[in-house]
Amino acid sequence: MTAPRGTDAPPDAPPPGVRVPKRRGVELVLLLGAVLISVCGYAEVGLAHDGAVPPDAARYGAGLGLLALLAHLAVRFRAPYADPLLLPIALLLNGLGLVLIYRLDLETPRDQAATTQLVWSTLGVALFIVVVVLLRDHRALRGYAYVSVAAALALMILPIFFPAVNGARIWIRIGGLSFQPGEFAKILLAVFFAAYLSANLSALAYAGRRIWRFQFPTWRVLGPIVAIWLLSVGVLVLERDLGTSLLFFGLFVIMLYVATGRTGWIAIGLLLAAAGAFLIGSVEPHVHSRVEDWLDPYASIRAGDGPGQLAQSLFAFAAGGMLGAGLGMGHSVLIGFAAKSDFILATAGEELGLVGLTALFLLYALFVARGYRAGLSLRDPFGRLLAVGLASIVALQVFVIAGGVMGLIPLTGMAMPFLAQGGSSVVTNWVIVALLVRVSDSARAPQPEASDTGEPARVEAGR
Repeated sequence: MTAPRGTDAPPDAPPPGVRVPKRRGVELVLLLGAVLISVCGYAEVGLAHDGAVPPDAARYGAGLGLLALLAHLAVRFRAPYADPLLLPIALLLNGLGLVLIYRLDLETPRDQAATTQLVWSTLGVALFIVVVVLLRDHRALRGYAYVSVAAALALMILPIFFPAVNGARIWIRIGGLSFQPGEFAKILLAVFFAAYLSANLSALAYAGRRIWRFQFPTWRVLGPIVAIWLLSVGVLVLERDLGTSLLFFGLFVIMLYVATGRTGWIAIGLLLAAAGAFLIGSVEPHVHSRVEDWLDPYASIRAGDGPGQLAQSLFAFAAGGMLGAGLGMGHSVLIGFAAKSDFILATAGEELGLVGLTALFLLYALFVARGYRAGLSLRDPFGRLLAVGLASIVALQVFVIAGGVMGLIPLTGMAMPFLAQGGSSVVTNWVIVALLVRVSDSARAPQPEASDTGEPARVEAGR
């Protein structure tokens, strides 16, 4: 994470005077491919279910293509050196999510969600464009660290005053509109963690007391950020939002490790996570029931009550096999009310098979890797930590959700990024993409070359 001695540029940054390709043409071609794949999936669902291509397939393709073009133009003119893979991956995942939700809508005529999800996706792309256009330098966010944490805490406290939904107080419902404030709070906390840790790097890494092989920072330095983290997790535990609690805890530990380079924080984090999970799983009835379902997902079948959601999810994965049953040919709607949100990955597993599921995971892995790469290529510690934190949010969500629906860990009730139904989630994820695009533009931009007069020389860049 440190630059070589004698230079202020990181190892992966382009040296001064080197012609750096912008790759915007590559991005445009990949966006076209993402739109075509999404439209083909939409048509395939209609053919499998009704024997005909949906009459609005062309309109759907045109709308998705228009969103892709507008987002591409914003990147081309405002972030010309941005990573060319981030936007196409996000659009492809979002498009596939719309296809899967539409496919499940066909089995639930009274509960249509695809149109609403498309509206939220449009809003997400609009916010993506706004962030890319207006935020010219990611370092400007560093000055809003304490404003960000105050706003994040306020957003997390608000749902306490609203009725619980499915056992958790994580939603705010006003009339027919509902949203999940915790989704927006995770970005604000990532900004705060990055700003605070980057401002105290030396004190965190080298000051303090050494116990055995571990270097612990002074409480004066570590105390404020630990207090913010404990307050955030405490509020979420009161709201029974254990998924977001786990996400914030993982984000805190990862960013602390990246800031200090001390592997001991990973060990401490794992021990604390295990202790906290055991305590909450033993005391909280809502969580305890999920742990019991995870330990024995087929207990309800033996009791004569039929399969529960997790059992139905495992059946769907098993039915998919290697190549899947085909889009529109599965029965994952039997999972119940969460089939379009928490368990939408089961639909992908059943209808696309292990091959399709692996492709989805590879897309997520590539997206996260490009986010990490952008962070490691930056000069400033704030940008590095921000990029790593934002990419880690996506990685942690995928791990927690996939592990839950596959029976590897207890269910937590979160939304698969871009794929699952959830307006707050898809809008927040598009903001994450915008911030990573801005960071990657700074990382890949050519370095100014000093001229004989001492002024930076202009550096040409390829298309």
